[in-house]
Amino acid sequence: MGQNDRPEWDGMAEQTNGSAAAQSEPTYDEIMERLKIVEDPELRMSVVDLGLIYGAEYVPETSTVEVTMTLTSPGCPLGGLIQGQAYAVLKDLPGVKDVDVKITFNPPWDPRTMASEDVKMMLGIW
Repeated sequence: MGQNDRPEWDGMAEQTNGSAAAQSEPTYDEIMERLKIVEDPELRMSVVDLGLIYGAEYVPETSTVEVTMTLTSPGCPLGGLIQGQAYAVLKDLPGVKDVDVKITFNPPWDPRTMASEDVKMMLGIW
């Protein structure tokens, strides 16, 4: 193989490795995209679209994703399941060593102000 026959990707290995380090930390958008997979089992709607996610961030010092979320009601019997699903979808993000999903009820969930427009339509909230 001559000099001109060398695959172009040979010289790109260093560039890819440099950008891979920068890409190893998940962005807010990547975290939220993953959380869209998690559905409230009773409503069968995304916890993101329902407005149940109050905060999500990657903490580089500990390589941890921290999520603060609520449930549709304080007595939700499936809270542990939802919390576990959120953990599972985030745990395999590149650069993530741990996930901390905290449940809060302050402020209480209000679909009229917190849910997406699509969810409001589906729930009959005008």
